[in-house]
Amino acid sequence: MTGLTPGFRLRSLGFFGPLKSPATVTFGPGLNVIYGSSNTGKSFIVEAIDFMLGGKPPLRDIPERVGYDLVLLSIESLDGALFTLWRSMDGGGFRLYEGPHDSPPATDVPYKQLDEQHSERNDANLSSFLLGLCGLGGKRVRRNNRNEINSLSFRNIARLMIVNETEITQQSSPLFDGNPIANTPNLSTFKLLLTGTDDSALVASNKREPEELSRDAQLHLLDQLLDDYRDRLKELTKSPKELEEQLKKIDVSLRQQAAQVNTTEAAFQEAAGKRRELRKKLEESRERRAEVGAMLERFNLLDKHYASDIERLRAIEEGGTLFNVLGSKHCPVCGAAPAHHGADAECTGNIDAVVMAARKEISKIEVLRGELAATVKSLDREGANFDRRLPAAVRELESISDAVDELIAPNLSTLRKSYSELADKRAEVREALALYATVQDMERRRADLEKGVENEKAGALASTDIPTTVAHSFAKTVEGILTGWHFPEAGDVYFDSKTRDLVIAGKSRSAFGKGLRAITHAAFTLGLLAFCRARQTPHTGFVVLDSPLLAYREPDGTEDDLTGTDLQEQFYAYLEALPADTQVIVVENTDPPATIMSRDQSLMFSKNPHQGRYGLFPYSVESRV
Repeated sequence: MTGLTPGFRLRSLGFFGPLKSPATVTFGPGLNVIYGSSNTGKSFIVEAIDFMLGGKPPLRDIPERVGYDLVLLSIESLDGALFTLWRSMDGGGFRLYEGPHDSPPATDVPYKQLDEQHSERNDANLSSFLLGLCGLGGKRVRRNNRNEINSLSFRNIARLMIVNETEITQQSSPLFDGNPIANTPNLSTFKLLLTGTDDSALVASNKREPEELSRDAQLHLLDQLLDDYRDRLKELTKSPKELEEQLKKIDVSLRQQAAQVNTTEAAFQEAAGKRRELRKKLEESRERRAEVGAMLERFNLLDKHYASDIERLRAIEEGGTLFNVLGSKHCPVCGAAPAHHGADAECTGNIDAVVMAARKEISKIEVLRGELAATVKSLDREGANFDRRLPAAVRELESISDAVDELIAPNLSTLRKSYSELADKRAEVREALALYATVQDMERRRADLEKGVENEKAGALASTDIPTTVAHSFAKTVEGILTGWHFPEAGDVYFDSKTRDLVIAGKSRSAFGKGLRAITHAAFTLGLLAFCRARQTPHTGFVVLDSPLLAYREPDGTEDDLTGTDLQEQFYAYLEALPADTQVIVVENTDPPATIMSRDQSLMFSKNPHQGRYGLFPYSVESRV
């Protein structure tokens, strides 16, 4: 190839909403690093880039994206032309604007409408536009063993440039995406990038037998059904092969959660019952205390009445005594004069009898008053006892109420919600398992149908389809990268024509732990970029890698642990030295070396609203851990 190097690089990615602050990240040529805490939107950036380059919706439903309805992706061709892609967060077609736009263009700014689906009959689609930037417009790739060919879509090459966290650790070849039907076009696309030659010259085999036509119709129907099922399966899970293990873990978690719910429920019922009992006793005690207080008030009034009666009777007693001593002209009882006081009168004038009666009455009242005093004393003791016990009872009730309202009840509510979510997740996993089983069954049926035409098993093509010298040169490119990174098991690397994967120092790449699979997948992807640039064969010119250094964060056993090596430093040193016509975006949880962190094109998400940048989306109360 001559002239300017084809390809393009990413300039910026932005999310916009009518009532939300913009959320944007910018990229430059060469190495770009986004690192920091988990759950800050780093992987969402990778997904959004793929989405804006034609990936199928929907974007992952994370709380932080609520309120945003538009995504803009600015790109720059390697000859300096600038463009901005506009797409709804819900998917659909694209608008293509000329020039960079850091915010949604005004309604009067002209744009070109691009369909999201690739078409060879109409180039007004995103795929054709991007392929044109890469020098791959109009290319064709083999679809099946009968040499039938399809127009190359940008989605055929996107997965070789954008590697998410799930794909980077997969055990199968980087060329395979779990869809056997796509293995042939995927491999043909890989060959196109390595050699620069497409499959336009292939001539499809003639179909002579009716049985073959019927088989083709069945295969076509199965392909349609499988596409629909796989799309649904991708919505449910990124790792179908891990569903059984996931279901087992969920079942274990559900049993543990059920035990916790039962235990907390019992504690709640016990505490609530005790609270009800205490409330009842406290209410009864308060009622009795109020009754004692009312009785004491009445008895106090009665005692005053007794005292008043005694005073009155004492006065009668003292008056009668004085009348006896002093004598009188008139009767002290009825007031009659002696002359008019007859013996047969109703009033006998017997003062002593009156005095005696008063004394007896005084004695009765004093007895009653004594009994009243004893009763009042008892009630005072009872009231004092209530006054002493009630505050403690109130405190105990408040303590139990606080435990129920602030700890036990919320904990029970959380556990119930968690249990419900786990139950929903189990139902979703079971649905995915059933769907996965259906997909596997249909794939077996499809494989059986293809046996009649000697189709290659699991989509593998004949070894002659990729020239041996090209495959060897590619493998040596990857070998040089791994050696330069000080990969612990670096050695002779070759490309296995059967597995369509690398064999490193005699060991299949899929046999490594997930951490080493991640770093070797990164080497495969970067090796392809380096190989294409060295051979001047087509390539987008950019690579996006999510968690290539997983072995530093989550080693899969001691053999998978790279924490004691300098591979991280060598990895970043290699990327930093890449030529200007390439771009690599690395998303990582682990911190890069200090020299990388200080670069302008390194961005840290702190997950701290008071320090640096919180995450992809601005901090809000809805932000979750």
